[in-house]
Amino acid sequence: MSDATFAELGVSDAVCEVLDGKGFVAPFPVQESVIPEALEGRDLTVRAPTGSGKTLAFALPTVEFLHEPHGYPGALVLAPTRELAVQITEEITPLATALGLKTAVAYGGVPLDRQAKKAAGADFVVATPGRLLDLMRQKLVDMSRIEVLILDEADRMLDMGFIPQVEAILKFLPAERQTMLFSATLDGEIARLANKMTKSPGLIETEDDPGTDVALSERLEQSFVPVEPSSRTETLIDMVRDEDDLVLIFCRTKRGAARLTERINKLGLPARELHGDLSQSVREKTLKSFADGKTRVLIATDVASRGIDLDDIGLVVNFDPPDDQDTYTHRVGRTARAGRTGRAITMVLPDQLDEVGRMAKRLGQEEAWKAAGFRDPLAKVMYASRGSRAFGKPTAKRDSGPSVAPPRAGSRVKRGSSTA
Repeated sequence: MSDATFAELGVSDAVCEVLDGKGFVAPFPVQESVIPEALEGRDLTVRAPTGSGKTLAFALPTVEFLHEPHGYPGALVLAPTRELAVQITEEITPLATALGLKTAVAYGGVPLDRQAKKAAGADFVVATPGRLLDLMRQKLVDMSRIEVLILDEADRMLDMGFIPQVEAILKFLPAERQTMLFSATLDGEIARLANKMTKSPGLIETEDDPGTDVALSERLEQSFVPVEPSSRTETLIDMVRDEDDLVLIFCRTKRGAARLTERINKLGLPARELHGDLSQSVREKTLKSFADGKTRVLIATDVASRGIDLDDIGLVVNFDPPDDQDTYTHRVGRTARAGRTGRAITMVLPDQLDEVGRMAKRLGQEEAWKAAGFRDPLAKVMYASRGSRAFGKPTAKRDSGPSVAPPRAGSRVKRGSSTA
């Protein structure tokens, strides 16, 4: 936690009172780095994971920049999912209200008219790309006077295929504006998007641990548990029954999440499901119940979980192991947030041993893997043609030409330098 105060960073007394009432005493590192630069009106690209306090990092300087009601959209946040858009709006609204500003949220799955009316007269709009594009193309909202644009979780935008929509939205916005892009990664396609959206941006890179000197790897206890198909559900119940904090359980499919929820409810463990087959209103009620602690166990798919941004999740369970390393990192990152500790457990069926074991090795979790009593995973066997040595027939050597060294990774751009 920083020694500075929000007031020293330039946050007004009225907004500081709101922060005090919510228990935000001192800024996290990403907030301390971003707020002064943003208040200068500078474009920024920020590498910051979820749980680092980035919503306040962009919300505070933006409400201070707007300062007083406009009667039209002056600031815009683009978010990849409706759940995240709702959560951002809920966090921004009390700050904006303290200065007399109006907020609005726009996302798909509900009628356009009601959202359009609120967004058209709001000072601060939070939206998913598809819904906002619909509103603008039908001329239901005017974004031509946007002064501040924020793109949150840009890497998720890329993963979910929203970048073309984001680029289409840019055509409706004024060229002269302040732009801030937040992402867990800032390379490849995200770097290209950042260069297109921003002008001589400052680059801010934060550590994975918000407000603490203890590394995430030390705060997050990761383990693997062998299970049999016949007893997997009962083992899960034993794991989470006496857990005091919120529990988030991941299933691979929507049908799997629904079935597991039904089964553990019948076995006496109250839980709710969260997946894409549910209506928007049900998803919102489920998330609110989970956030309020009324629902202690939530069973979700990966896509549905992208908007879950809570600090009180103490345990994440991979009922179905993830398909890849990135998904694993995203799942376990739902706990051990904001400086807190947490646990992540991955349940492993016999036929998943090698696949999950290889992933554990790539993640640097070999010690946890061996502690569970698992053997070393077998190397992955690639497809071999019948003319290869795998079938006892040596193949002729090919002249592949001189070996080419891999490109050298570029040096990191330090905070305050240009990525353009």
